[in-house]
Amino acid sequence: MPDYRILVADPLAEEGLAILEEFGDVEVLPGLSEDELVQAIVGADGLVVRSGTQVTERIIQAADRLQIIARAGVGVDNIDIPAATARGILVVNCPAGNTVAAAEHTVAMLLAAARNIPQAHAALKAGRWDRKRFMGRQVAGKTLGIIGLGRIGSEVARRARGLQMKVIAYDPYLSAQRAEDVAVRMCSLEELLQQADFVTIHTALTEETRGMIGAEQLAVMKPEAIIVNCARGGIISEAALLDALSSGRLAGAALDVFEDDSRPNPALVALDNVVVTPHLGASTNEAQVSVAVDAARQVVDVLSGRPPRWPVNMPTLSEETAIAAERYLPLVDSLARLQRVLVTQSVAAIAVAGSGDLTAESLQLLSRHFVAGLLGPTVEEPVNYVNALEVASQRGIEVAQSKMGDGGAYVNLLETTVQADGEQSVVTGVLSEDGQARIVSVAGFETDLVPAGIVLFIWNDQPGVPGFVGRLGTLLGEAKVSIGGLEVARGQVAGEGLMACQIDQRLTPTLLAQIRDLPGCTRIELVEFG
Repeated sequence: MPDYRILVADPLAEEGLAILEEFGDVEVLPGLSEDELVQAIVGADGLVVRSGTQVTERIIQAADRLQIIARAGVGVDNIDIPAATARGILVVNCPAGNTVAAAEHTVAMLLAAARNIPQAHAALKAGRWDRKRFMGRQVAGKTLGIIGLGRIGSEVARRARGLQMKVIAYDPYLSAQRAEDVAVRMCSLEELLQQADFVTIHTALTEETRGMIGAEQLAVMKPEAIIVNCARGGIISEAALLDALSSGRLAGAALDVFEDDSRPNPALVALDNVVVTPHLGASTNEAQVSVAVDAARQVVDVLSGRPPRWPVNMPTLSEETAIAAERYLPLVDSLARLQRVLVTQSVAAIAVAGSGDLTAESLQLLSRHFVAGLLGPTVEEPVNYVNALEVASQRGIEVAQSKMGDGGAYVNLLETTVQADGEQSVVTGVLSEDGQARIVSVAGFETDLVPAGIVLFIWNDQPGVPGFVGRLGTLLGEAKVSIGGLEVARGQVAGEGLMACQIDQRLTPTLLAQIRDLPGCTRIELVEFG
């Protein structure tokens, strides 16, 4: 196993650290400044953070070996994702680990605001018994509006129904099937704000969602409504919220997050009709262990060459799909290596098609790996499956994937087509039931080649003339090069034949020239498979 260095820049549960320490060399350095992290990131293969560390473009640019940034939690607004993607660094998060904790805290905050629990608690602690002042509101029968019906929003909806609340939701990216599964009535944002007695936010903080609840949105809410935010600060405009709450335009708010978590707006925090907690949504022992373990396992998977469970800057795959796609990665690598030597002109378009158990989802991942394998050695910047499509786009290369129908004699077939200036190269491989990769078609020739070791491909425009194989064997024998196998492709293409000769060592330029000079030889290519 290669030596991997993993930097943990925020406190992490021991259960997660144990997984990392079993795999590589782990350094736990919480509380580093940007300058210090720029120094520490050099030589690191993996970086694990929580919400405390800001992973800036400067830090990412300083990383010379970094493959993955794992966020032990959900929000990734503290990571410069475009900078990471441009460098081919995978960003992952752990959306499932703290789902229950965040949903429970949301409900707790909603109930605390509805029943004035913190205010009554503080008054009683101070020696004041004042039941009338802290008259609360019942939540049963009231309408809860959920903005963002992802994992956490869905869990909040389930708990709200248990409290006998009516639930409506706004989520422009939610499928109709998902909404049906959660049994929530979907509506527009404006309708939600107008109808809800309680509003809770569960979206990520992006340029699109920053300030999405401002003065205009707060103005359409019921005066007796309460708004809850346990997602990310900045989604609600704090200036607008302060004005609405202090003027009596809005009844109350429950806030676990702020525009600046390190310095919450003191005027907002001081309001009697505001319930606040210091970003405790994921702060349960169970949640911290869960996200630490999830983050650590994804680091180990990625550094071991396996797909991550929850990638942020590439398509997310179901666990079943990821496992299925992983089986094809050696075949994809072999097809890319072969296509790299077959294509001699500038690449214009790439297409990957598959049959059998390959789904549209898995083909997206495999096409990224193929593009990275094809372009990687020919471009200056690092390229891998994370930034492969971006690198291709920058070079004007179109990339497409498609699901094929019946693969004929083959069940699990993967076809790669590379369109270059004036030429097209098609290479096809299959994966047998026992996981063995084979190349069954090379540029129109039918083959049955196991891609392993070093293979010499030889085109001959006199395939019917006897003696060629003998002369080739003599040249290799005199150079003490052993032949492990010889595959003669079936049929001819444009009057030429093709053979693939597996050899045990690289060939010298002199020997390659001698083979090229054999009668009938029109082209030779040497491919080193993994």
